[in-house]
Amino acid sequence: MSLKAQLEAIIYAAETPITLEQMVLLVKESVTAAGAADDAEVKSRVRSSLEELVGEYGSPDHGIEIRQVAGGYRMSTKPEQHEVVRAYAKALKPPIRLSLPALETLAVIAYKQPVTVPEINDIRGVDSGGVIGTLLDRKLITTAGRKQVIGRPILYKTTREFLMRFGLKDVNELPSMEEFEKLVAESFQAELIPAESSEGEIAGTSEAPAPASEEDESTVEASARTQEADANQPREEEIEKSAAPRQD
Repeated sequence: MSLKAQLEAIIYAAETPITLEQMVLLVKESVTAAGAADDAEVKSRVRSSLEELVGEYGSPDHGIEIRQVAGGYRMSTKPEQHEVVRAYAKALKPPIRLSLPALETLAVIAYKQPVTVPEINDIRGVDSGGVIGTLLDRKLITTAGRKQVIGRPILYKTTREFLMRFGLKDVNELPSMEEFEKLVAESFQAELIPAESSEGEIAGTSEAPAPASEEDESTVEASARTQEADANQPREEEIEKSAAPRQD
């Protein structure tokens, strides 16, 4: 791969303006392998290729330019293209925000499709009925007939909308389960809504509440007994006072 192509890919992928020094560090090994004698020559080659790249994107044939912003370089649309880009942006669907339970359920369906709700529940270890409704509303999954077993449960599979939202050609492009779990672990805190209830509020939908665990039920019962005892205590004190002998 040419140095210019490497720099183009780096600038495109960077979320914030990337400096010349950062690019030099990233391509130093390949530039040195291409014959650069020392660090000064590496930096000179990177700067020269970067200037060429900026010049190419500056031609009228490109709707994107490479600009210097805040001490670094970044790609942006040219001012003369803002109107058409703004019109396109208005037509875009808002980004999908999924809770971790919804994402887990979607992953099970994507990797095991077609799959039934009982099968999903067995894999996740919790009831997924409410989450299924959310995914159906978002058009990320759809029904795929019924499984020919007792009860004939409904089968679910992913949709074309799922492929579009996640930028996949087909389900064969899905990452491995290990890669998927790593991506979720890295992005959960920053990108996902912490709880399914929050997602229901945003999407305007509600989901069935999760069943209380045995520990929760015992806590509720203990609290109820405590409240009942507190309520009865004044009555017991009144009875003791009325039963005590009067002292003249």
